[in-house]
Amino acid sequence: MSAYTAAPRARERLQRVIVTRPEPEATAWVQALQAEGWPSQALPLIEIAEPTDAATQQRLQQTRAHWLDADAIMFVSAAAVQHFFSAAVQAPQASQAASVRTRFWAPGPGTARVLAQALATRGLGAEHIDAPAADAVQFDSEALWPVVAPQLKPGQRILIVRGASQPAAAPSAPEPAAQALAGNGRDWLIQQCQAAGAQVQACVAYERRAPPSTPALQALLQSATASGSLWLFSSSEALVHLRGLAPAAVWTQASALATHPRIAATAIVTGFGRVMDTRPALADVLLALESNWSRP
Repeated sequence: MSAYTAAPRARERLQRVIVTRPEPEATAWVQALQAEGWPSQALPLIEIAEPTDAATQQRLQQTRAHWLDADAIMFVSAAAVQHFFSAAVQAPQASQAASVRTRFWAPGPGTARVLAQALATRGLGAEHIDAPAADAVQFDSEALWPVVAPQLKPGQRILIVRGASQPAAAPSAPEPAAQALAGNGRDWLIQQCQAAGAQVQACVAYERRAPPSTPALQALLQSATASGSLWLFSSSEALVHLRGLAPAAVWTQASALATHPRIAATAIVTGFGRVMDTRPALADVLLALESNWSRP
């Protein structure tokens, strides 16, 4: 875990932890944090929905029909798994299951867990899944690469199942500095696969959108700029949406806890007065809270 503020602060008393993950994860995290005594509330800054573009829907249907043709499929998140398998995806016949050669890549244990459940309902075991070790420093594309690199051979077909941002999702586009800091580990992984001679294709399984602005949301955003507010971010795009929803807000009194260094860098550009990063597992988030903040 890293601290990004210039000078350390004394343990700050938290009034609330604001969980910005999409639903239903936001509610699950709020319940888990409250069970440990941390005052928390959900404010999902990303809404996830089915693709609306006809061409994207057609591409998704075609990919679902031939999903085992790929040599490897990377699911960028648990949402990618859930939305890809939300429709009928044909399981291999029992006699063919043992000969399935497709590998399934996950950037972290949360995605791997959801993926294992989806594969199990189709007769495939978790031995088909590749993911970073549970004790990896981070869970991202960079941590996944050493695990999957030995599999790659020229001509192999790699499929990336991901989401796409709705064009209207960010009323205020990210500043160039924020965009550069945020980075994109998936792009880096694609480049590594292509350099190894693989053919990489992408399939959009869901759309990400900013939540609609309402008077209640605006009131919460304004109150959460004060000292004692800690924002938990698991996506740089959530910060982009936050800037679009509250472009005039000043965040210097509020704190941010990010589940990846790239997200922490974007929180700094956004203007949060105290920014730290942590591994994304609940145990690590709780450790960060216990070490740096106190309950009310």
